[in-house]
Amino acid sequence: MTAEQLRAAAAAVRPFTLKPAVLDAIRPMQRRDAEAMAHLHHAAMGQSLWARLGVRFLKTLYRALLDDARFLSFVHDDGSGQASGFIAGSLDPDAMMAATFRRTAPALAAAAFPGAASPRVLGSLLQTPMYARVSSAVPLPVGVRAESLFCTFAPRLRGTRVAGHINKVLFDDLLARGEQYVKVTTEIDNTAANRQLRSWGFADAGGFRFYGKEMVVYVLDLVASPRVQPTLRHPRI
Repeated sequence: MTAEQLRAAAAAVRPFTLKPAVLDAIRPMQRRDAEAMAHLHHAAMGQSLWARLGVRFLKTLYRALLDDARFLSFVHDDGSGQASGFIAGSLDPDAMMAATFRRTAPALAAAAFPGAASPRVLGSLLQTPMYARVSSAVPLPVGVRAESLFCTFAPRLRGTRVAGHINKVLFDDLLARGEQYVKVTTEIDNTAANRQLRSWGFADAGGFRFYGKEMVVYVLDLVASPRVQPTLRHPRI
Protein backbone atom coordinates (compact mmCIF):
# COMPACT_ATOMS: atom_id res chain seq x y z
CA MET A 1 0.00 0.00 0.00
CA THR A 2 1.64 3.24 -1.15
CA ALA A 3 1.17 6.74 0.23
CA GLU A 4 -0.51 7.71 -3.05
CA GLN A 5 -3.06 4.91 -2.70
CA LEU A 6 -3.81 5.92 0.88
CA ARG A 7 -4.29 9.52 -0.21
CA ALA A 8 -6.70 8.53 -2.99
CA ALA A 9 -8.82 6.30 -0.74
CA ALA A 10 -9.11 8.97 1.95
CA ALA A 11 -9.95 11.77 -0.48
CA ALA A 12 -12.75 9.77 -2.15
CA VAL A 13 -15.24 10.05 0.74
CA ARG A 14 -17.72 12.86 1.36
CA PRO A 15 -17.27 15.36 4.20
CA PHE A 16 -18.82 14.39 7.55
CA THR A 17 -22.02 16.17 8.62
CA LEU A 18 -21.88 16.96 12.31
CA LYS A 19 -24.82 16.82 14.71
CA PRO A 20 -24.01 19.34 17.48
CA ALA A 21 -26.03 17.48 20.10
CA VAL A 22 -24.04 14.28 19.50
CA LEU A 23 -20.72 16.11 19.43
CA ASP A 24 -21.50 17.90 22.70
CA ALA A 25 -21.99 14.55 24.44
CA ILE A 26 -18.41 13.45 23.69
CA ARG A 27 -15.69 14.28 26.20
CA PRO A 28 -12.21 13.02 27.17
CA MET A 29 -12.12 9.93 29.38
CA GLN A 30 -11.71 10.43 33.12
CA ARG A 31 -10.68 7.97 35.83
CA ARG A 32 -14.29 7.57 36.92
CA ASP A 33 -15.12 6.20 33.46
CA ALA A 34 -12.81 3.19 33.74
CA GLU A 35 -15.40 0.82 35.21
CA ALA A 36 -18.06 1.67 32.61
CA MET A 37 -15.49 1.30 29.84
CA ALA A 38 -14.43 -2.08 31.23
CA HIS A 39 -18.01 -3.34 31.19
CA LEU A 40 -18.61 -2.00 27.66
CA HIS A 41 -15.38 -3.58 26.41
CA HIS A 42 -16.19 -6.90 28.05
CA ALA A 43 -19.74 -6.98 26.66
CA ALA A 44 -18.71 -6.13 23.10
CA MET A 45 -15.47 -8.12 22.85
CA GLY A 46 -15.98 -10.95 25.30
CA GLN A 47 -13.95 -13.45 23.25
CA SER A 48 -10.90 -11.21 22.89
CA LEU A 49 -7.87 -11.88 25.09
CA TRP A 50 -8.21 -8.82 27.29
CA ALA A 51 -11.93 -9.38 27.81
CA ARG A 52 -11.33 -12.98 28.84
CA LEU A 53 -9.09 -11.67 31.62
CA GLY A 54 -12.19 -10.07 33.12
CA VAL A 55 -13.78 -6.72 33.95
CA ARG A 56 -11.44 -6.16 36.89
CA PHE A 57 -8.40 -6.49 34.63
CA LEU A 58 -9.91 -4.12 32.04
CA LYS A 59 -10.71 -1.50 34.67
CA THR A 60 -7.19 -1.70 36.09
CA LEU A 61 -5.69 -1.47 32.61
CA TYR A 62 -7.69 1.57 31.54
CA ARG A 63 -6.84 3.41 34.74
CA ALA A 64 -3.17 2.62 34.16
CA LEU A 65 -3.32 3.81 30.55
CA LEU A 66 -4.63 7.20 31.69
CA ASP A 67 -1.21 7.83 33.25
CA ASP A 68 0.49 7.57 29.84
CA ALA A 69 0.49 10.75 27.73
CA ARG A 70 0.33 8.64 24.55
CA PHE A 71 -3.14 7.34 25.46
CA LEU A 72 -6.11 9.23 24.01
CA SER A 73 -9.67 8.20 24.85
CA PHE A 74 -13.07 9.83 24.49
CA VAL A 75 -16.40 8.74 25.93
CA HIS A 76 -20.01 9.41 25.03
CA ASP A 77 -21.84 10.87 28.04
CA ASP A 78 -25.45 11.91 27.52
CA GLY A 79 -25.43 14.03 30.68
CA SER A 80 -25.77 11.31 33.28
CA GLY A 81 -22.05 11.28 34.01
CA GLN A 82 -21.94 7.63 32.92
CA ALA A 83 -20.01 6.61 29.81
CA SER A 84 -22.31 4.82 27.36
CA GLY A 85 -19.66 4.39 24.67
CA PHE A 86 -15.98 5.05 24.11
CA ILE A 87 -13.08 5.12 21.71
CA ALA A 88 -9.49 4.48 22.79
CA GLY A 89 -6.43 5.32 20.74
CA SER A 90 -2.73 5.95 21.05
CA LEU A 91 -0.01 8.08 19.53
CA ASP A 92 2.37 5.11 19.80
CA PRO A 93 0.56 1.93 20.90
CA ASP A 94 3.53 -0.44 21.08
CA ALA A 95 5.61 1.87 23.28
CA MET A 96 2.57 2.82 25.36
CA MET A 97 1.54 -0.76 26.11
CA ALA A 98 5.10 -1.88 26.87
CA ALA A 99 5.59 0.99 29.31
CA THR A 100 2.19 0.45 30.95
CA PHE A 101 2.77 -3.25 31.55
CA ARG A 102 6.25 -2.61 32.94
CA ARG A 103 5.00 0.11 35.25
CA THR A 104 1.92 -1.67 36.59
CA ALA A 105 2.75 -5.37 36.12
CA PRO A 106 1.93 -6.46 39.71
CA ALA A 107 -1.46 -4.73 39.74
CA LEU A 108 -2.38 -6.02 36.28
CA ALA A 109 -1.28 -9.56 37.13
CA ALA A 110 -3.39 -9.56 40.30
CA ALA A 111 -6.39 -8.19 38.41
CA ALA A 112 -6.02 -10.82 35.67
CA PHE A 113 -6.34 -13.73 38.11
CA PRO A 114 -8.17 -16.14 37.88
CA GLY A 115 -8.91 -15.48 34.17
CA ALA A 116 -5.25 -15.93 33.25
CA ALA A 117 -5.22 -19.40 34.85
CA SER A 118 -7.24 -20.86 31.98
CA PRO A 119 -4.91 -22.91 29.72
CA ARG A 120 -6.43 -21.33 26.61
CA VAL A 121 -5.97 -17.79 27.93
CA LEU A 122 -2.49 -18.54 29.25
CA GLY A 123 -1.45 -19.79 25.82
CA SER A 124 -2.60 -16.53 24.22
CA LEU A 125 -0.81 -14.48 26.89
CA LEU A 126 2.45 -16.25 26.10
CA GLN A 127 2.05 -15.24 22.44
CA THR A 128 1.31 -11.59 23.23
CA PRO A 129 4.95 -10.35 23.36
CA MET A 130 5.30 -11.42 19.71
CA TYR A 131 2.36 -9.27 18.53
CA ALA A 132 4.40 -6.18 17.63
CA ARG A 133 6.86 -8.23 15.56
CA VAL A 134 4.19 -10.22 13.73
CA SER A 135 1.95 -7.23 12.97
CA SER A 136 4.90 -5.14 11.79
CA ALA A 137 5.30 -7.53 8.84
CA VAL A 138 2.48 -5.60 7.12
CA PRO A 139 4.23 -3.01 4.90
CA LEU A 140 3.14 0.49 5.85
CA PRO A 141 4.31 3.90 4.61
CA VAL A 142 6.73 5.81 6.80
CA GLY A 143 4.90 7.79 9.45
CA VAL A 144 2.10 5.33 10.25
CA ARG A 145 2.25 5.24 14.04
CA ALA A 146 -1.02 6.35 15.71
CA GLU A 147 -3.74 3.75 16.16
CA SER A 148 -7.41 3.54 17.06
CA LEU A 149 -7.49 0.54 19.40
CA PHE A 150 -11.07 0.02 20.59
CA CYS A 151 -14.45 1.58 19.89
CA THR A 152 -17.75 0.31 21.30
CA PHE A 153 -21.13 1.56 22.54
CA ALA A 154 -24.19 0.49 24.46
CA PRO A 155 -26.69 -1.23 22.13
CA ARG A 156 -29.22 1.60 22.55
CA LEU A 157 -26.86 3.97 20.71
CA ARG A 158 -26.81 1.98 17.48
CA GLY A 159 -28.09 4.03 14.56
CA THR A 160 -27.56 7.37 16.35
CA ARG A 161 -24.33 8.27 14.47
CA VAL A 162 -22.39 8.37 17.73
CA ALA A 163 -19.75 6.03 16.29
CA GLY A 164 -19.01 8.35 13.38
CA HIS A 165 -18.79 11.38 15.64
CA ILE A 166 -16.49 9.80 18.22
CA ASN A 167 -14.21 8.48 15.47
CA LYS A 168 -14.01 11.98 14.02
CA VAL A 169 -13.17 13.47 17.42
CA LEU A 170 -10.22 11.08 17.82
CA PHE A 171 -9.04 11.55 14.22
CA ASP A 172 -9.30 15.36 14.48
CA ASP A 173 -7.24 15.25 17.65
CA LEU A 174 -4.56 13.06 16.08
CA LEU A 175 -4.25 15.36 13.09
CA ALA A 176 -3.96 18.38 15.40
CA ARG A 177 -1.01 16.64 17.07
CA GLY A 178 0.80 16.28 13.76
CA GLU A 179 -0.11 12.67 12.91
CA GLN A 180 -0.66 12.12 9.18
CA TYR A 181 -2.04 8.60 9.48
CA VAL A 182 -4.09 6.44 11.83
CA LYS A 183 -4.29 2.65 11.62
CA VAL A 184 -6.91 0.18 12.80
CA THR A 185 -6.49 -3.59 13.09
CA THR A 186 -9.56 -5.82 13.02
CA GLU A 187 -10.51 -9.41 12.29
CA ILE A 188 -10.92 -10.07 8.59
CA ASP A 189 -14.35 -11.65 9.17
CA ASN A 190 -15.71 -8.69 11.17
CA THR A 191 -18.01 -7.56 8.37
CA ALA A 192 -19.45 -4.51 10.15
CA ALA A 193 -16.05 -3.12 11.15
CA ASN A 194 -14.56 -3.67 7.70
CA ARG A 195 -17.52 -1.94 6.05
CA GLN A 196 -17.39 1.05 8.40
CA LEU A 197 -13.64 1.51 7.96
CA ARG A 198 -13.90 1.49 4.17
CA SER A 199 -16.77 3.99 4.33
CA TRP A 200 -14.41 6.33 6.20
CA GLY A 201 -11.76 6.09 3.49
CA PHE A 202 -9.48 3.61 5.22
CA ALA A 203 -7.42 1.48 2.83
CA ASP A 204 -6.58 -2.20 3.34
CA ALA A 205 -2.82 -2.31 3.91
CA GLY A 206 -2.47 -6.07 4.34
CA GLY A 207 -2.98 -8.80 6.89
CA PHE A 208 -1.35 -11.21 9.33
CA ARG A 209 -2.37 -14.13 11.52
CA PHE A 210 -2.34 -13.95 15.33
CA TYR A 211 -4.12 -15.72 18.19
CA GLY A 212 -5.32 -18.17 15.50
CA LYS A 213 -7.23 -15.38 13.72
CA GLU A 214 -6.79 -13.67 10.37
CA MET A 215 -6.30 -9.94 10.96
CA VAL A 216 -6.33 -7.00 8.57
CA VAL A 217 -4.68 -3.59 9.00
CA TYR A 218 -6.44 -0.49 7.68
CA VAL A 219 -4.82 2.93 7.31
CA LEU A 220 -6.42 6.36 6.89
CA ASP A 221 -4.57 9.40 5.55
CA LEU A 222 -5.84 12.05 7.97
CA VAL A 223 -4.43 14.93 5.95
CA ALA A 224 -6.18 13.87 2.74
CA SER A 225 -9.54 13.10 4.35
CA PRO A 226 -12.28 15.72 3.87
CA ARG A 227 -13.84 14.38 7.07
CA VAL A 228 -10.93 15.28 9.34
CA GLN A 229 -9.96 18.75 10.53
CA PRO A 230 -7.15 19.47 13.03
CA THR A 231 -9.02 20.11 16.28
CA LEU A 232 -7.47 19.48 19.70
CA ARG A 233 -10.16 18.28 22.10
CA HIS A 234 -8.08 16.19 24.48
CA PRO A 235 -6.21 18.06 27.27
CA ARG A 236 -2.91 16.25 26.72
CA ILE A 237 -0.24 17.89 24.59
